[in-house]
Amino acid sequence: MEAERPFHLVSPLLESLPLSRAAGTKVYMKLENVQPTGSFKIRGIGHFCQEVSVAGGGPWGCARRAGVQWGHPMLPSVSGPRWGHAAVPFLPLPPAFQAARKGCRHFVCSSGGNAGMAAAYAARKLGLPATVVVPSSTGPGTVRRLQELGATVEVCGKVWDEANRRALELADTPGWVSVHPFDHPLVWQGHASLVRELKDSLEAKPDAIVLAVGGGGLLAGVVAGLQQVGWPDVPIIAAETWGAHSFHAALEAGRLVTLPDITSVAKCLGAQTVSARALECAQESRVISQVVEDAEAVRAVERFLDDERMLVQPACGAALALLYSGRLQRLQREGRLGTPLGSVVLVVCGGSSITAAQLRGLKSQLGLE
Repeated sequence: MEAERPFHLVSPLLESLPLSRAAGTKVYMKLENVQPTGSFKIRGIGHFCQEVSVAGGGPWGCARRAGVQWGHPMLPSVSGPRWGHAAVPFLPLPPAFQAARKGCRHFVCSSGGNAGMAAAYAARKLGLPATVVVPSSTGPGTVRRLQELGATVEVCGKVWDEANRRALELADTPGWVSVHPFDHPLVWQGHASLVRELKDSLEAKPDAIVLAVGGGGLLAGVVAGLQQVGWPDVPIIAAETWGAHSFHAALEAGRLVTLPDITSVAKCLGAQTVSARALECAQESRVISQVVEDAEAVRAVERFLDDERMLVQPACGAALALLYSGRLQRLQREGRLGTPLGSVVLVVCGGSSITAAQLRGLKSQLGLE
């Protein structure tokens, strides 16, 4: 049954000779860009949608499997079981679980593209309708692909945060369930499957994992996965672009920071405020934040296209730029990364919202032609 089989694929793990030469160590690519919806998002969002749609206590069962016990909203909190290594109290049912308990009949998701694709795909697999609210910065090609997956698309606001407020309003409709693109334990649990696949494929644990950070869902999932497979000491190098650097800003301030606007061309990294869980991950694990310029990310996208014949989004280009620009070697010189490095895993997070014409447009916009 569709509600039982995961919607994501076991993605390929391939060694990249060009990236290995650039980084000075063996680099493996975890190719999430070949997932059914073109990004890693289907792991977590597919898992979330399957769990809340399960008939007969779906929300209760998935909460228990996530290590969380939900209480009644009127009962006081008491100590509960453990999520990872942190104690989790009995909590009031989250809105998504409350809605699912009453019967999930419609999904609604806010997205700049990738999360919406995953929600629309999962809804289609489950035979349920979906509405995706996107900001005005979303390209017409992305809107068309969402519609082809059967989603109703509503454009609202300039940035994702504004679209998300509209999605939450729609989620008040009876039978509608809000699918958060990155901030939910079930989403993180789904993303953790990526690390379990690494454990199954690699002969030894990697010396670092390089990934891009937007809202922090992938980061939270990778941290959870590292804990699950017994690799909690593997450092994570988290890449962002200036103008979408809410995670870096939060680390610098020691608290959540809301950016005044998203000015980066990497719109898929465009959460004005990173999730609280992402900040917690930086306190629990070895997370090294690195920020690159838009031009570096776009150059990396073009170089990766030449090297590996795959077109990815600027969000993924931020992570690629760290390898192409010698950042790993610099981190080693600074003593922030081990020497020597045996291997590094790059999460190629996605490429569903980019075309050759858009890449040319980005190069022109940034004066790279």
